[in-house]
Amino acid sequence: MHDAFTAPGRFWRGNLHTHSTRSDGVLEPEEVIRRYKAEGYDFLALTDHFIGLWNYPITDTTGFRDGDFTTILGAELHSGAMANGELWHILAVGLPADFAPGNAPHFLPVEDQETGPEIAARAVEAGAFVAIAHPQWSGLTLADARSLDSAHAVEIYNHGCAEGCDRPDGAAIADLLLSEGRKLSLIATDDAHFSEPDHFGGWVMVKAEQNSPEALLEALKAGQFYSSQGPELRSVRIDDKAVEVECSAARSVIIQGVGTGAKAVHGTSLTRARVPLDRLGDSPWVRVTVIDSAGRRAWSNPYWR
Repeated sequence: MHDAFTAPGRFWRGNLHTHSTRSDGVLEPEEVIRRYKAEGYDFLALTDHFIGLWNYPITDTTGFRDGDFTTILGAELHSGAMANGELWHILAVGLPADFAPGNAPHFLPVEDQETGPEIAARAVEAGAFVAIAHPQWSGLTLADARSLDSAHAVEIYNHGCAEGCDRPDGAAIADLLLSEGRKLSLIATDDAHFSEPDHFGGWVMVKAEQNSPEALLEALKAGQFYSSQGPELRSVRIDDKAVEVECSAARSVIIQGVGTGAKAVHGTSLTRARVPLDRLGDSPWVRVTVIDSAGRRAWSNPYWR
């Protein structure tokens, strides 16, 4: 993965997981997009449920693009059963408009349908950036997560799952997969339906030279982004002894690695911190979490040492 902080371009703010009346959201696509634009977002992926119940929508948002705001086509894919018997939820951003439907007539597994890993691999082949959606909410097991071997990312935070059931987390599954050598990135999303306060709570900051679907998608696949609920990450630098982080005002800067490997530096209105690596041993990867005084977090992607 490339470093978002040294890559060319600027940061663009976007939400990658959103629903409208084309599936189970309560707002028309036009109003969803109006609200994200009004809140200062630069781009949006409208990812309605790709399921027979709603005629397998890939919602056409191309008409809402302008000089200040763009959209990326996508969907939340469903097919096959996880270990708990429930249907897979797989986020696919950057799908072609003619991505072929599978056999998922409703939210229950049926015979003769693709597995979750199969439809995820098909989405990747079609050019999409694919993420394991809301692992904690889904009741995803590590074996489930391992099987989805074509995914680019894990949702480390899902705001809709935070507000709706207090199950927002993907860090545990992500860290276990990273520790097995999986080169994954970490995304924060809204999963907005606008039926509860599930919006404007988690986003990605993508470093690209243009706010275009093509440039954003390339940067997402390259890991040139970080995720946030509010704090800004401005720089992450790693040497043999420490990780140096520059950020907006924070109370904690934390680094994590394999197993129990982690170290935090705490303070008041921290904008720079040097966090020693001695507690992380020879962990092959390191990631950063920044927490502000309101408890809001920002997450870097993993750095492979």
